[in-house]
Amino acid sequence: MSITHKLPYEWQVGLRYTRAGKRSGRNSFISFISMASVAGIALGVAALIVVLSVMNGFQKEVTARMLSVLAHVEVFDARGEMPGWRTSAQEALRNPEVRAAAPFAESQAMLLSDGVMKPVLLRGVDPAQEVKVSDVAKHMREGRFDAMQPGSYNIIIGRALATSLDVGPGDRVTLLMASGAAPGIAPGQGAMPRTRPLTVAGIFEAGHFEFDSSLAFANIEDAEQLAGTGAPAGLRLRLADMHQAPRVAAELQRSMSGELFIRDWSKVNAMWFAAVQSQKRMMFIILTMIVAVAAFNLVSTLVMTVRDKQSDIAILRTLGASPRSIMTVFMVQGTLVGVLGAALGVSLGVAVALNIDVIVPFIERALGVQFLSQEVYLISEIPSDLRWADVGWIGGVAVLLAFLATLYPSWSASRVKPAEALRYD
Repeated sequence: MSITHKLPYEWQVGLRYTRAGKRSGRNSFISFISMASVAGIALGVAALIVVLSVMNGFQKEVTARMLSVLAHVEVFDARGEMPGWRTSAQEALRNPEVRAAAPFAESQAMLLSDGVMKPVLLRGVDPAQEVKVSDVAKHMREGRFDAMQPGSYNIIIGRALATSLDVGPGDRVTLLMASGAAPGIAPGQGAMPRTRPLTVAGIFEAGHFEFDSSLAFANIEDAEQLAGTGAPAGLRLRLADMHQAPRVAAELQRSMSGELFIRDWSKVNAMWFAAVQSQKRMMFIILTMIVAVAAFNLVSTLVMTVRDKQSDIAILRTLGASPRSIMTVFMVQGTLVGVLGAALGVSLGVAVALNIDVIVPFIERALGVQFLSQEVYLISEIPSDLRWADVGWIGGVAVLLAFLATLYPSWSASRVKPAEALRYD
């Protein structure tokens, strides 16, 4: 005995209606509409999976590039300077999640070269310690990161900043930094910036325009001397798991002594992460509407099926089938269409998302176009990060929408009166 014969008769009839039997006349048209609904659900599901995978890929890629420059956690002293940074570093390292700590100093400044002036964030670091908390040294394109020795006044700048200033390793630039009032001028009426010639010792390229265009590194002793401070501004920490940064930051806030301000990497660019999450939610809603349109095409398919099968419904009723059983038959038919469409869509979407690094270059070569310009986006390939949780949600929503679309036609079928249906048959 086949598996089909072991199923309740409602499922057997629903499966038979789904296969659509005849291939001519009204049944052929109903079958075509049913297959169109399957194709619509499949394409909508596949598009949703691919788009969310690409957005996840961009978020993961940009986050990785930001964290090559940013620390997982930063600790600041409320007074602006941290003279006891070594004690604070030891306290931070007691947390099992903290792997390394390094001091840093930061100040806003301007770089001038041949009449071109650009704002920069001058970050003072200890090259030997910085490599433990960030990957900037791995992104050096010219020069060496350890060239920033104390008293050398060498700086490392980003690729985009070097291009805008038209400088390279060995070139001299002038640093301008705000200072107190100039001699003979009352406080608050004017100020003269401090200037200092610096030597470009190297160029890095993190792949994130914000950092490549506005960040400069110097030895921490030189940076403190330039800013007129006597101690680092704080500590940069590296964690075993960057995703635990918010929790670790809260733990350090409670365990470390002193008036400290602690922030994790997600707070540094909170607006960007919030915008990405908002875009993902809106894209999910928009593409889910496409799936909903395809799913609710089942309403018209099932309504036509009910009208076509009224005599069958009447016969089932006279044989003892309850209205609930009749309703189940058409719910099974519509839900199976939704399951088939979701399964095909998931298969197609997963296949495309996992092979997008092959598919997109093939399309670019075939059409002679480039979807991403490396000069603009700093990414030449479309990234993809398939997450099975997203796939599960998308497939589940598609099946749910298909199920909801079956309710009214199925209820209508259960209301068919056998005598009236057979009177004109």
